[in-house]
Amino acid sequence: MTTTNPLSQDQLKTLVGQAALEYVVPGEIVGVGTGSTVNKFIDALATMKDRIRGAVSSSVASTERLQALGIPVFDANEVDALAVYIDGADEIDGKGYMVKGGGAALTREKIVAALAKRFVCIADDSKLVEALGNFPLPVEVIPMSAGQIQRRFADMGGAATLRQKDGQPLVTDNGQHILDVRGLSITDPLAFESTVNQWPGVVTVGVFAHQKAHVCLLGTAQGVRTLSF
Repeated sequence: MTTTNPLSQDQLKTLVGQAALEYVVPGEIVGVGTGSTVNKFIDALATMKDRIRGAVSSSVASTERLQALGIPVFDANEVDALAVYIDGADEIDGKGYMVKGGGAALTREKIVAALAKRFVCIADDSKLVEALGNFPLPVEVIPMSAGQIQRRFADMGGAATLRQKDGQPLVTDNGQHILDVRGLSITDPLAFESTVNQWPGVVTVGVFAHQKAHVCLLGTAQGVRTLSF
């Protein structure tokens, strides 16, 4: 009897990265996110780079990868709208609401997502959840506000810690810090996002409800599963 080994998480990421090419509109500029799954999409996008005008990128890391593969990168201010934005997620629920920011690019990701008519999320099936909040929620903050924002989350039952890198507070591409919040169950993502975004000092909260996914390409042991919201 022959058995087939289950696909690794890396292989699932490759599958969904390649599947996302079907959503790229020829002749257009494509919005490109950040992270290990998106890196697989960027590599796949290089195979059709002559059929697109270029990309708008959500991070320095993605910009460097795109340019290294010969894909032109436009500033977000140079475009009025994008046909599609393709990015990963740390969590996605059954309505297309997401938690993002594990890679520290949440603010730019949300900016590019807001330019796009369609958000295509690419993820492996471990990211699909019943309710958001198990993954530590990233919140980009202006450094002087970190303490009071930590106290606000404590009042909500969450524990917010400052993200570190090499023993120092991580600094985002925007020159800000990130709080990671544990212990939350986000049952109303739209209201939660609106509330936290109003707190002084919050640059962006990593709940993507107002910029939710329209489609999710989910890598599973059976292949790519398409969810539409």
